[in-house]
Amino acid sequence: MLEVTGLRVAYGGIQAVRGITFHVEAGETVALIGANGAGKTSTLKALARLLDAAGGSVRCGGREISALPPHELIAQGIALVPEGRGVFPRMTIVENLLMGAYRRHDAAAVKADIARMFGYFPRLEERAQQLAGTLSGGEQQMLAIGRALMGRPKLLLLDEPSMGLAPLMVQKIFEVIRSVAADGMTVLLVEQNARLALESSRRGYVMESGEITLTGDAADLLANPRVRAAYLGE
Repeated sequence: MLEVTGLRVAYGGIQAVRGITFHVEAGETVALIGANGAGKTSTLKALARLLDAAGGSVRCGGREISALPPHELIAQGIALVPEGRGVFPRMTIVENLLMGAYRRHDAAAVKADIARMFGYFPRLEERAQQLAGTLSGGEQQMLAIGRALMGRPKLLLLDEPSMGLAPLMVQKIFEVIRSVAADGMTVLLVEQNARLALESSRRGYVMESGEITLTGDAADLLANPRVRAAYLGE
């Protein structure tokens, strides 16, 4: 589904991502973990074309996408849930969800998908006409995920979905992530909670100082002494 080769991202003279190579198979969830400043968010932004890469190749479904404008990535089946949620604060929950489906013209199916998002997140249905800017952080994260899913993506990019949320809200968010993954969605997950990320994934990559330093099955990384000491607090 996703093949990244030699990806580099730079801010001025600073190399944030130093020629990383990794892949995500169709239908699997892959975690990208690492400390703050490791280059994880820069990687996702480059994949979503919110940052220009300084070099490398990004292919999705076999097609080179590294030069496409961001809005065309939706047509390629890629959706990003950004760090900080990025909801439209002056629009209602329903309006935000509809924005996620702005390229679609199947009105009946869009309506059905809104009902599906409310099934995932009943709290959003209770507040359907409430302005997104008045929601709690957890509710906004729910909405950001729902909005991304409204585009019916093939590949879902998640950037720090648990950041700043209460434990019960994190549990709910990850229940939905695991549910959509079980339905066949391909997921690339950047997450500060390394244990939760790996427990929710099939494989993982560890990123340090702009480079991928470890890779393997999620269970193997959870058992790796280096990972346990650096990221699991053990």
